[in-house]
Amino acid sequence: MTSTLWKEKTILVVEDDDVSTEFLAEVLMPTGVQIISVSNGEEAVEACKNNKIDLVLMDIRLPVMSGHSALIEIKKFNRDLIIIAQTAFAMSGDKEKYISIGFDDYISKPIYPKDLIDLLSKYLD
Repeated sequence: MTSTLWKEKTILVVEDDDVSTEFLAEVLMPTGVQIISVSNGEEAVEACKNNKIDLVLMDIRLPVMSGHSALIEIKKFNRDLIIIAQTAFAMSGDKEKYISIGFDDYISKPIYPKDLIDLLSKYLD
């Protein structure tokens, strides 16, 4: 991976846990991607309205507005934006559940760097 792989791309990280946000930033830094981070669903909706976002990594359980509610609001004005659900509460069938309610893909925590990069490559390459 080069340091400019996704230098023209912007990812919105929606995560209320600072440690998780920092981890994601560290994993993504070598790709050159621009990162915008917010800590709740309401801020995610505003960030998507006010910025050119290529992909969203959205925690499911968020304060103020849930990840699912934010997804619904964002898709109203940006139907084609890729939004990937992320959750620490992974159970069998979760991927199918989250895709059925409108997320484009899903990744469970703990997030492994290679898995994250492989997943994002499907949408950003």
